[in-house]
Amino acid sequence: MVTSKSVGALNGEPINEFTIENGDLKVCLIEYGATIHNIFFKGVDCVQGYDEAIEYITGGSYQGATVGRYANRIGGAKFTLNGVEYKLDVNDHDFNCLHGGNTGFSKNILKGEKTGENSVTFKHFSKDGESGFPGNVEFLVTFTVEDNTLRLEYDGVSDKDTYLNFTNHVYFNLGAKDNKDIVLEVKADKMTPVDHNLVPTGELRDVTGTAFDFRTPKPIGKDLFADDPLIASARGFDHNLVLGDCQQFRRDVAVAYSPDTNITVKCSTDMPGIQIYTGNWLDEDSGKNGVILEPYAAFCLETQFFPDTPNNPSFPSALVKAGEHFKTTTEYKFL
Repeated sequence: MVTSKSVGALNGEPINEFTIENGDLKVCLIEYGATIHNIFFKGVDCVQGYDEAIEYITGGSYQGATVGRYANRIGGAKFTLNGVEYKLDVNDHDFNCLHGGNTGFSKNILKGEKTGENSVTFKHFSKDGESGFPGNVEFLVTFTVEDNTLRLEYDGVSDKDTYLNFTNHVYFNLGAKDNKDIVLEVKADKMTPVDHNLVPTGELRDVTGTAFDFRTPKPIGKDLFADDPLIASARGFDHNLVLGDCQQFRRDVAVAYSPDTNITVKCSTDMPGIQIYTGNWLDEDSGKNGVILEPYAAFCLETQFFPDTPNNPSFPSALVKAGEHFKTTTEYKFL
């Protein structure tokens, strides 16, 4: 079942919220940023965020937002494509382009409509040159709720060769009293080390014996402050783990469990990487029900291409040729 209501406006343009409810799962989605506002499972809100829609406009941490054109960081805020250098918005570490720049998808109203009994599709048009990226891009993301699963299906097409990389920046907490107690498993043998700007060096490093080895389930807090320069520079986990070949098939890649609520979320995707982020830089006083959004209060499972892929030809390619549709699917199943 899908319902909708008005929750405000931006520059005179109305903003609606859609609620998809099916069985034990209810998902609330706001048109601003095609944002996940709530994920209720058996009555427990499993995600962090704000009370009011307007707060997602003024908030600074991408709470629940759909991000693009390029999720994560592009080092030096530039890349070269077909012999042309493209300079992008600098909005991270005074060096990187993060999550599509200053006018990324998350900074726009993506108009939604019911497209199925339990589905809502949001649309966005990104102009050629927006934030420095080439190509006019038509973008769709469809949220479907069924079998206690939230499915996100992304579709983007450009009239020029370009790089596309979509994800959702939902902050999970699964109703836990302390997010550091969440038990996390990620099926990744390698990770991409980063420099002081949190940009990948190009290396693929084996996780064996490191804080980044989540192949055996462990509490998020176990190695959150490990004696590792990669952990220290990010103030926790903010790193890409390598899942394998891109676009070959969708597979289960991560599982998180809250001992407090006995709620589990399983993530599946067809993308080659997953950014594990533990909210290291959260510092806002306007969270849901007046709860402060503070460091380590939630975690993100951002399925995507690797950060800075346009500048690392050895990484799985995020290049989308003119006229070709780039489609990808990620699911979050609640148990």
